Amino acid sequence: MQIFFPTRLHLRILALGAALVVTGCGGLRTAKAPLESTLEKSGCTPNADTLLVLLPGAYSHPDEFTREGFVKALNDNRLAVDVMLVDAHLGYYQGKTILDRLERDVMVQARGKGYKSIWIVGISVGGFGGLLYAQTHPGELAGLVALAPYLGERTLSTDIANAGGLARWTGPLGDLPGSDPRAPNETQLWQWLRGYVGTTATFGARPPLYLGYGTDDRFAFSHQLLAAALPKERVFTTEGGHDWPEWTRLWRRMLPTLPLPGCPG
Repeated sequence: MQIFFPTRLHLRILALGAALVVTGCGGLRTAKAPLESTLEKSGCTPNADTLLVLLPGAYSHPDEFTREGFVKALNDNRLAVDVMLVDAHLGYYQGKTILDRLERDVMVQARGKGYKSIWIVGISVGGFGGLLYAQTHPGELAGLVALAPYLGERTLSTDIANAGGLARWTGPLGDLPGSDPRAPNETQLWQWLRGYVGTTATFGARPPLYLGYGTDDRFAFSHQLLAAALPKERVFTTEGGHDWPEWTRLWRRMLPTLPLPGCPG
């Protein structure tokens, strides 16, 4: 399935990428097929049946997950999971191919290797991509971690807040101008997120969702709206903004609470 971005949202995504404060920022890269990825095997078991798919921010490289200690934190917590570092940069969102490439090049391959439980961990635009994948592939994911996810334009979040929050917001009566009703967009994503209101959302159509963000993050207004719909134990905050130090702190705090298998013995 291809993702469609209405023109205004498409421009907003590009502006977002240009404004992100991440280490190793660069120009917009060309999307390749297949999507490049690197598998990091568990340090404590050769036959892990759980896979974490890590999706970076707009201009980040997947090796930054290793450099910033995300993989090390898994070993420090003695978790029996394999990790797939995916080079899902902004080019795939601009080219509207992110969901198709994730399915073909990552998920199909993972299921073929026998993984029984697959999680997506996404940062910023990667969090947006993870949420969209969960929305359009119900029942496939065992869990979802969104760190400072991009959740659409501020005007949409303001509409939700003015309605009294996600529980009371019903969304627009019609589709966005110029949008393809067969393809997901940010408004439909928020409508899907309403399904987390009043439920612990364990396994099923909506995977357990864990949210982390910095209190001074540029997208914190949207994060707070989503946080209000989730169980408190699945929401994590830290001081700071939209950068790796905050995301690493959040990741280390969240890991011990995630229902992931531990190392044998």
